[in-house]
Amino acid sequence: MYVEIKGLSFKYKNAKEGTLKNFTINIEKGEIVSILGESGSGKSTILRLISGLETPNSGTIKIDNKVIVDDKELILPEKRGVGMVFQDYALFPHMTVRQNIKFGLKSMSKKEKDRRVDEVLELVNLKGFEERYPYELSGGQQQRVALARSLAPRPSLLLLDEPFSNLDADLQVKIRGELKKIIKKSGITSIFVTHDKEDSKAIADKVIILKEGKIVKIGDPNIL
Repeated sequence: MYVEIKGLSFKYKNAKEGTLKNFTINIEKGEIVSILGESGSGKSTILRLISGLETPNSGTIKIDNKVIVDDKELILPEKRGVGMVFQDYALFPHMTVRQNIKFGLKSMSKKEKDRRVDEVLELVNLKGFEERYPYELSGGQQQRVALARSLAPRPSLLLLDEPFSNLDADLQVKIRGELKKIIKKSGITSIFVTHDKEDSKAIADKVIILKEGKIVKIGDPNIL
């Protein structure tokens, strides 16, 4: 298995109850997995634990046979090779599309950075938008810039937090299909969290239904 998460448990400092309880999943390389649950179910906490923004109380996370966290090992967030697309996209308003995408590219020559930016711009179908600023883009275009920025460093795993919550209903339908095509074309293993069944049906290869920090069902989108 490419991603192995075993016995993951977590409780926020001032919370009475644990947010996540014995969370265990296996994900194959190139698979798109949806974690579906209501607000407060613990789904975004899973992304925070995988990315290193939080540390679990117990459990193991492995990516490509490398231990990211267990009771002995804790890899720093910047060394995990995990890309994250945040709910609000978190684009830098004072930077152009090109500058936003280039921001995460370290230890490359200028020529290599420019080449990689051009590659991901083509992947997300934003060629010709390089010099625009975020405020000059539609919501769907901003989302694709955020996706391109996360894909540019070639992460081992891509995480997406409620990727459609900032888009109106008509745009959601259009963007779902685009997003699946882009992720599949990139070949990057992905986990996205959502409260919307239609998101999971449209994009996911596998769906995990979460309730009060526990998995209640795992299967393909037909389980919904």
